[in-house]
Amino acid sequence: MLSYQHLYHAGNLADVHKHALLAFALDYLTRKDKPLSYIETHAGRGLYDLSAAEALKTGEAAQGIARLSQAFPASHPYARVLAAVRATNGASAYPGSPLVASHLLRDTDTITLAELHPQERAALGVAPGMWRARVRAEDGFAMAMSLAPPTPRRGMILIDPSYEVKADYDAIPGFIAKLARAWNVGVVMLWYPVLTSGAHVPMLDALCAAHPGGLRYEVRFPPARTGHKMIGSGVFVLNPPYGMDDEARRLDAIFARLARR
Repeated sequence: MLSYQHLYHAGNLADVHKHALLAFALDYLTRKDKPLSYIETHAGRGLYDLSAAEALKTGEAAQGIARLSQAFPASHPYARVLAAVRATNGASAYPGSPLVASHLLRDTDTITLAELHPQERAALGVAPGMWRARVRAEDGFAMAMSLAPPTPRRGMILIDPSYEVKADYDAIPGFIAKLARAWNVGVVMLWYPVLTSGAHVPMLDALCAAHPGGLRYEVRFPPARTGHKMIGSGVFVLNPPYGMDDEARRLDAIFARLARR
């Protein structure tokens, strides 16, 4: 949706959850000396300034990465990316998922990103480290299907819509079914918000029924402000890398400590 800009929400608790798992998965995949493809359906701008007025307005980064930046050991791939991005761009810099991927992937890997919002796409194209990514002004779902299976065939896709288009909840199970048939070896990672309305539940029920081997993992946290409807963050992963369930449990402990503060 062209009205959505992630700068208002960058670095929030959902980002920490999502990006920590993404970093773990990519770090694992790059241990093998074989090239891989990385695809994103809804990329955003790549690099965010958490001192910007938009980020300060919601206060979500203050509740998220500002509280959890020291929760990860320095050796964790997410912590390594955060440190590298801040060293280059300043203490208020935050990497979106394209920049997380760019820092962890190798020159032999391919990066293909879809972003329809013209301002976000322009910022993504000039973000540090994104020079080797293919940035496409296309619907992300259509782009992903046009590439499946990509070359190289080994790889990962992150599906991360804003869900401002409510039809996404109904369409995603069918999209993932088609994608999995076309690219049966790909790591397919879907992020979704956990909502007070339960709008995400039928989508997850359909995904779990169709893909019993998938990994569903959620964390809960207080709403960012009074009336905010997101109370958690979830991922559903097909072909999860080895150890991703253990990583999810480690994140459980981090978010549990946060809840006790």
